[in-house]
Amino acid sequence: MDFARQQRDPTRHLIGITFVILLHVIVIYALVTGLARKAIEVIKKPLTATIVEEIKAPPPPPPPPKKIEIPKTPPPPQVYVPPPDVPTPTVSEPVIAAVTPTPPPTPPVIAPPAPPPPPVAKPAVRRITTQRISGDAPEFPNAAAKKGIDRGEVTAQLNVDEKGNVTEVRIIKANPQHVFDAAVIRALSSWKFPAEGEKWVGEIDIGFKLTD
Repeated sequence: MDFARQQRDPTRHLIGITFVILLHVIVIYALVTGLARKAIEVIKKPLTATIVEEIKAPPPPPPPPKKIEIPKTPPPPQVYVPPPDVPTPTVSEPVIAAVTPTPPPTPPVIAPPAPPPPPVAKPAVRRITTQRISGDAPEFPNAAAKKGIDRGEVTAQLNVDEKGNVTEVRIIKANPQHVFDAAVIRALSSWKFPAEGEKWVGEIDIGFKLTD
């Protein structure tokens, strides 16, 4: 049967008309019974769509590489070569001669230097025996004569500088006390001794006696 004859077949048109009529009947029934409203409400409800991702199986591992067997070649047979004849060396024992140790030379004895002579210690305070080159002797004070004192003795200490000048006079002992001190200090402060180039301290006794 060709295509044009199939299109002209009344049986096919009857089936289509019957299907259309049946569809209209169902729609009218749904509108009458409210089934269409329920279907619309069902359609209005949110639809939850769950996407199921297809789990892909891991790819199979690659096949192991095939081993290529290389045919083994048997090694060539070794030819035996006899070792060469090596003459054995003759080792002579070394002769050790006795070595006489040489004694070390005796170092020369160096005598230690003679110690310097000890310096002559000068006394801190010395008795004045050097004659003065200037200055007068103390005078007998008139106040002592008026008191009836006719004699006395004074011990004085003098500080002398490098040039021989007296820089200070101190009374160490006096008998009677405080009678002849001023006369001694006044007279000895003007004394001058030979210069020694260094300072020194001297001590001197001065006696007083009233004469007619």
